[in-house]
Amino acid sequence: TVEFNNVHSVSEMPEDDDAKHSSYPRMFLEPQEKKRSVKALVVKRAKKTCSCTPAKVKDCVFSLLPVLQWLPKYKLKEYLLGDIMSGVIVGILLVPQSIAYSLLAGQEPIYGLYTSFFASIIYFIFGTSRHISVGIFGVLCLMVGQVVDREVQRAGYDLEPAALRAHADAVNTTISVVNQTSHHPFCDKSCYAITVGATMTFIAGVYQVAMGFFQVGFVSVYLSDSLLSGFVTGASFTILTSQAKYLLGLDIPRSSGIGSFVTTWISIFRNIHKTNFCDLITSLLCFLVLIPTKELNEHFKSRLKAPIPVELAVIVVATLASHFGKLRETYGSSVAGHIPTGFLPPRPPDWNLIPNVALDALPIAIIGFAITVSLSEMFAKKHGYTVKANQEMYAIGFCNIIPSFFHCFTTSAALAKTLVKESTGCRTQVSGLLTALVILLVLLVIAPLFYSLQKCVLAVITIVNLRGALRKFKDLPKMWHLSKVDTVIWLVTMASSALISTEIGLLVGVCFSMLCVIFRTQRPEAPLLGWVAESETYESLSAYKNLQTKPGIVVFRFEAPLYYINKECFKSTLYKQTGVNPVWVKAAKKKAAKRMLREKEVNSGGKLTSISVELVSEPLGFHTIVIDCCAMQFLDTAGIRALKEVCKDYREIEVQVLLAQCNPSVRSSLIRGEFFKEGEDHLLFHSVHQAVDFALGAQEHNRSCASK
Repeated sequence: TVEFNNVHSVSEMPEDDDAKHSSYPRMFLEPQEKKRSVKALVVKRAKKTCSCTPAKVKDCVFSLLPVLQWLPKYKLKEYLLGDIMSGVIVGILLVPQSIAYSLLAGQEPIYGLYTSFFASIIYFIFGTSRHISVGIFGVLCLMVGQVVDREVQRAGYDLEPAALRAHADAVNTTISVVNQTSHHPFCDKSCYAITVGATMTFIAGVYQVAMGFFQVGFVSVYLSDSLLSGFVTGASFTILTSQAKYLLGLDIPRSSGIGSFVTTWISIFRNIHKTNFCDLITSLLCFLVLIPTKELNEHFKSRLKAPIPVELAVIVVATLASHFGKLRETYGSSVAGHIPTGFLPPRPPDWNLIPNVALDALPIAIIGFAITVSLSEMFAKKHGYTVKANQEMYAIGFCNIIPSFFHCFTTSAALAKTLVKESTGCRTQVSGLLTALVILLVLLVIAPLFYSLQKCVLAVITIVNLRGALRKFKDLPKMWHLSKVDTVIWLVTMASSALISTEIGLLVGVCFSMLCVIFRTQRPEAPLLGWVAESETYESLSAYKNLQTKPGIVVFRFEAPLYYINKECFKSTLYKQTGVNPVWVKAAKKKAAKRMLREKEVNSGGKLTSISVELVSEPLGFHTIVIDCCAMQFLDTAGIRALKEVCKDYREIEVQVLLAQCNPSVRSSLIRGEFFKEGEDHLLFHSVHQAVDFALGAQEHNRSCASK
């Protein structure tokens, strides 16, 4: 039982005169009894989980397949038009981006189309967000491409760009992908690359489904907005670097691993004299068309019913120009090559590759589900419906596991396409199904027509789509004004992701952001408080003017949990703010007493005389310290010990320490830590104002007793 004088000590406060001066009635707070033990609770949950009833089976099926819930309620007349428009437009935009991002992932263009097609269908079945567009995401493609390059090199394939292949060679490659395993001698570099990508995609999907099953979505809370933004911006520099060689038409190997950003640019400048001017001019012309049109789309997005599909137009025009101008034959421009129609038979991942890529798949899985969940929750809140974060992890996991059997690589939600989907009238997940139909049309009919498309055009499309991430530099002054710590986290994550590697950059960002949290609790704000006149409120003296202080009373607030990291900071800051270190005061008293004793002994001829220690020191400027504990979320054993030491040290120099506004967790920790011992008078109060009134009443009572 916690006894309050609002609040009194946990141990019985003795009924003496010192306890009777308070004007506040005594209160008793009894903690709630736990109705069930932990064992009973675990048994109950286990029975509930393991039970199997028709109703529970139905709930599980409907929970796992949300399409069975919302599709029967689909309002055809109200939703269909918006879903058709948004689905078709996003599909048109996805085609060129899927082809372009395939290069980033180290894959042939056809596999990017496969990935976008299967991801759209599977999310339609498993997803709960009505608006997000699931497909290829540039940062994940970069991370996949880096692992693919590493494994291709380990397998002994030549990393130098292969000579341009004829149509017959491409057909033979396609046959080898279908019929041979990754270790078969007839499986070429392209075949092995998609095997690595699909295997890593499978493992990333397994991780995501496991996170959903074990409900460990809390991992995403360690990826703050500033960290994710810095990571995406840093990865954007790496993406830009990896595509620069295509802009110049250079035939150089792709760098991977730590420091690939620097080594790639060194390689580019060493080979700058080999620039293909046909590719360079084509790249400049594409930039001149794409950037202004994209800016117009963004500027007039409120007036346009749908964005101008400029990327598709550029691809069509560039393909026609390359074909009829015979740029490949005349100038040696690198082209996309043959893109087969139809689908390849499914094939399982290469189980022998799993040990090589299992660790690489983990950050891909975390980034993928973090972006998907955050986007789905953001748009659900905006449009007034709810999404299930756990189901979103299942959905994005299945969007990776199932397509990995169909020669696909990793997917997640993508912000740019989601914004387009929302702005063009999307109402439900049916929009994603229509997007898949558009891609299916390309796969079955149109894909071979892109044979003469220059790779530099695809690189330009990829780089232009990085504008949003690179524009984050414009927000730095505003971010610095709002939070300097978040800005530093952004800069550290961005720099490490760009200059070291994407995976290490993510790890550095997470570790650095956690260190920032620790540092902020290690040296938190700890102001003295003053009284707001005609109220019961106490605020920081350093933050507000016209606050009053009570004579002889110091009010101190420590704005952080009190634990082993900051216990010394708590004590040193308290001593500094009050201007009194009790350890030093006691030492000074003892030293002065010894000196006076020696002087008295000399003056009295060797006869010792008792000296009162109180007479050898000057009186302090206060008699009570009130510690406002409202910002202390928790205490550990070191924090409890620090409070005990502070109370004991100040009591020895006749200064009383009162605790106010302790939450139940802190009070429980104090009880378990035996803070309230028999014979020791520790006081707790509901509010600072009550603690101050108590101290003033006690001082007045002591004065009246002394005068008598």
